[in-house]
Amino acid sequence: MYAQTPARRNGQVLVDLIAVALIAAAVWGAFVVREAIMLLAEPGRRVESSGDSLAEELGNAGDAASDVPLIGGVLKKPLQAAADAGSGFADAGVSLQETVNQVADVTTAVLIVVPVLFVLLLWLPPRLLWIRRSNTLRRLAEAPGGADLLALRALTGPPGALTGLPAPPGGWADAWRQGDQRAITELSVITLRRIGLRP
Repeated sequence: MYAQTPARRNGQVLVDLIAVALIAAAVWGAFVVREAIMLLAEPGRRVESSGDSLAEELGNAGDAASDVPLIGGVLKKPLQAAADAGSGFADAGVSLQETVNQVADVTTAVLIVVPVLFVLLLWLPPRLLWIRRSNTLRRLAEAPGGADLLALRALTGPPGALTGLPAPPGGWADAWRQGDQRAITELSVITLRRIGLRP
């Protein structure tokens, strides 16, 4: 999962921690925004509560009015119609709350998915590629003749890695062709250290 050389390993751990922190911050921020959006549902709750109370009071008044002799039925009708209107207000409040809840859900999902995907696309592929390469080089180093292949990789890699080392007589390529074990070992170590592995 991580390099064996301290500098490379520390860099990988730092990048991993930054990626996890960015994902956590995106999730936290999305839920903060959700809470702010849900405040918009408060008027809907008030309308629902007021509509229910109004409908209940007018319904009770209509029931009481129906007990009035002769004109009770006439009095009850407008009161019942007003109670139904109160129920309509309550339904409107419920509808507003549902709409706000849906908007909050969609916004939260977008605010989580987009940043998390962005972080994962920037962080995960290079991380997985390094793990794959390091496992390949480890297996190669342990295989028969693997040191020769690692040495060849150092020879064909960036030339800057060889400039700081004293070259054997005839140069690194000639020493590798001649099968110089010391040169092969030094070149294979360069390949391993370049990716963050110890020989």
